[in-house]
Amino acid sequence: MRLRQIHSVILATSFLLAFSTVLNAQTSSQAVEQSGVDFRAIVQQAKAQVFPAVVYIKCISESTEGGKHEQIEVGGSGVLISPEGEILTNWHVIDKAVSIRCLLYDGRHGHAEVLGSDKDTDLALLKLNLESDGSALPYAAIGDSRELSEGSFVMAMGAPWGLNRSVSIGIVSCVRRYLDGSSEYNGWIQTDAAINPGNSGGPLVNTAGEIVGINTLGMGGSADGMGFANPSEIIKIVIPQLREHGAVQWCWTGLQLQPLHDFNRDMYFDETDGVIVAETDLDSPARHAGFQAKDRIISVNGRTVTAAAQEDLPEVRRTIALLEQGVEAIFEIERDDEILQLTLTPRKKGQVEGAELALERLDFTVKEINQFDNPELHFYRQQGVFVYGVRYPGNASDAGLRTGDILTKIDDAAIETIDDVKAVHERLIENIDDTHRVVVVVLRRGLMRQIVLDFARDYEKQ
Repeated sequence: MRLRQIHSVILATSFLLAFSTVLNAQTSSQAVEQSGVDFRAIVQQAKAQVFPAVVYIKCISESTEGGKHEQIEVGGSGVLISPEGEILTNWHVIDKAVSIRCLLYDGRHGHAEVLGSDKDTDLALLKLNLESDGSALPYAAIGDSRELSEGSFVMAMGAPWGLNRSVSIGIVSCVRRYLDGSSEYNGWIQTDAAINPGNSGGPLVNTAGEIVGINTLGMGGSADGMGFANPSEIIKIVIPQLREHGAVQWCWTGLQLQPLHDFNRDMYFDETDGVIVAETDLDSPARHAGFQAKDRIISVNGRTVTAAAQEDLPEVRRTIALLEQGVEAIFEIERDDEILQLTLTPRKKGQVEGAELALERLDFTVKEINQFDNPELHFYRQQGVFVYGVRYPGNASDAGLRTGDILTKIDDAAIETIDDVKAVHERLIENIDDTHRVVVVVLRRGLMRQIVLDFARDYEKQ
């Protein structure tokens, strides 16, 4: 990582000399924008402001994804953002953690507890429990990601591959990258600063020494130059809610939106403002309010909303999702050249992930269908349970059970909830000496299948 840092600094300096341009950094650091500055000194100063606040996080987390219940070790990064020991990191770093340990820059270490987390934005807030030795905790300030531009220099800090205290430098490749399916409410800062496994949760830092993002995604190897950070614009919205509620109070309307100029669908509307309703979810507030496909939403409670391109969708979705739950909202729309007002009452979004259960001896795990987490399965069945993980080798894999199969019956008992599966499983285990075969009926891509599962073999003992 040190070699990459030096190499990147040399490249950055060469760019400055070759093009005689000023740095596009935040306005809070006017010195950075002057030509002829010592870039190495600026980088070192910015690093010194944040680097001591970077935290290496090691979790013991529960997992059922492999077809059985097990505890796995997960490593990631975080950053201290307050003198009280608040640590900002990714949700996926601490998801289902039963133990969280943190190592600080100066070698101090301690356990942390989760103050709040949000899967939708992949952010989490921890509280470090550390015996005080009289010394203050270092922490970093959160800057404004909206002041970044393509070409701005940034640093990615964290613990890639478990190697703590690492920093790499690069530029912002795109300030508003839209990744379909990755996040509903935020765009991404794309950077060529190396973001490797273990960097997740670490800070993306500008040349003013401020956090402008949280490193979240990396694509391919570090040489591919494809890293993505959650912008501080979103962080500033999420943190207060995590502190107060332990979660973000998102609401649900059932509106599915598309931009005015949708290149992927080859659909273009002449209007310059607003956002298009693609469809509404079944039994949703939007459908009950009378929204129809191709409606153009102009404003929400008097606030103009516009998504000209895909990159604009997260902000519009976020505006709608942060409406007060249970309180009527006024939407101004255009339909067939007529301006209308529709009243919609948002509901609480609720859980975004279903409960899980591991089935001993059957060698597979199940999870409840959730409309937000498993929309492709929710299409076939609004309430139900599906195969989440299959153990290899194992009895379920031998029988031909697959992940994503929706359970409809086990041993002739109808399955609608996790409790239904649990009751049948307990009965099967109790009577294993009498019978070790069971018929499992599943819905696979819209087609019913009957699978005979023989669980006589105990793979745990082999």
